[in-house]
This record gives sequence, structure tokens and C-alpha cells, in this order.
Amino acid sequence: MYYPKKFNVGDIVETRKVHPCGSNQWEVTRVGADFKMKCLGCGRVVMLPRVKFEKSVKKAIKSAESEENI
Repeated sequence: MYYPKKFNVGDIVETRKVHPCGSNQWEVTRVGADFKMKCLGCGRVVMLPRVKFEKSVKKAIKSAESEENI
């Protein structure tokens, strides 16, 4: 059975591939069936289907959920 990973708006994630600008860090700006993320290097905004997004993410660097609890 497929269980989607938990991502929230405001999370900073690291991708497997490097963006052409040289950065591999992205901020998640929309979650759902499609994910919208913004490159922290150049500001480019990209939308990806959930499955492709989850495959491209290597790790979550900073979680927005943990910042709210502080």
C-alpha cells in the first residue's frame, strides 16, 4: 500500500539533481496532488506531480512544522 510522505508548506528540501543555477535546495510552497516549490538559488518556481516530487527529494533540511512549535 502507498503511504505519501509528509511535507508541509515552508519546508526546505534537498533534491537529488542540482538545478542549472547550481542550487539543490528548494522551499515547498504548495502541497497536494501537485507540489509547487521555489529554488532558493535563483527563485524559479516549479510544479511537479506528487510522485515525481517524492522521487526527486533526497532529504528534508528544515521542517516548517518544527519551527512553529518553538
